[in-house]
Amino acid sequence: MKKKLGLCLGAGGARGVAHIGFLQAMEEEGIHADYVSGCSMGSIVGACYSAGVSPEKMKETVLGLKLNDIATLNLNPLHKNGLMRMDKARKLIVSLIGGEKNFHELPTPFRCVTTDLIRGETVVLKEGNVADSVLASSCIPGVFTPITLGQYEMLVDGCVLERVPTLELKRMGSEVIVAVDVLGNLPYSKEASGQLINTLLRCIDIVDTRSTERKRKEREYVDLWLEPALGDMDQYRLKDFEFALEKGYELGKENAPKIKELIGA
Repeated sequence: MKKKLGLCLGAGGARGVAHIGFLQAMEEEGIHADYVSGCSMGSIVGACYSAGVSPEKMKETVLGLKLNDIATLNLNPLHKNGLMRMDKARKLIVSLIGGEKNFHELPTPFRCVTTDLIRGETVVLKEGNVADSVLASSCIPGVFTPITLGQYEMLVDGCVLERVPTLELKRMGSEVIVAVDVLGNLPYSKEASGQLINTLLRCIDIVDTRSTERKRKEREYVDLWLEPALGDMDQYRLKDFEFALEKGYELGKENAPKIKELIGA
């Protein structure tokens, strides 16, 4: 009997485009996840996948993407805790998933994670509006204005504490868990010596990478941990999407036989 497959799509900014290539390979190999979890860019791709959006449609959208398609400069003097707002990104997500959908309306069960700045803890989002939840999971601290959602007043990117949320898949009922971590090891960088925002992002990346290293080594709640060969691709720059798509696709094709064996397909 085929086992229930849980697919975890990790955070990664522009590098997260590799998830789309990976999903395209899965589709071609006849592999479909029964449960999906995601963080940041992985939550955006995961929500689209769970809503039934084809990898081809996602690919078409991302290849035409520019910064002004997803972000607006924050000019509100009352909310200066972020350089940009995510209004445009929300419209794009709603358009892609086919409207204002709630989690229970998604064909494939989906969850994503965000970070509560006030409580200092990870929050799992699994109810309510999908687009709003995905924005909260993807809200880079300092870059975007924190999201208010229900009882939570300041939600930011889930990768601050949990960039590869595999535990949620176990809780959802997954019997086999495959994690795709597009960030991998922390690359050498001199960017932190530049502007303030670069320093902030570098600090977040260091904390995130060190906490993920433990999970990678222990393989907790993971049957197969995968990392596309993205080299020094910058997660904060909207470029090299074709490269990321290709590497994600290669990763999927290479590991399709292992995944099929794990689930008994």
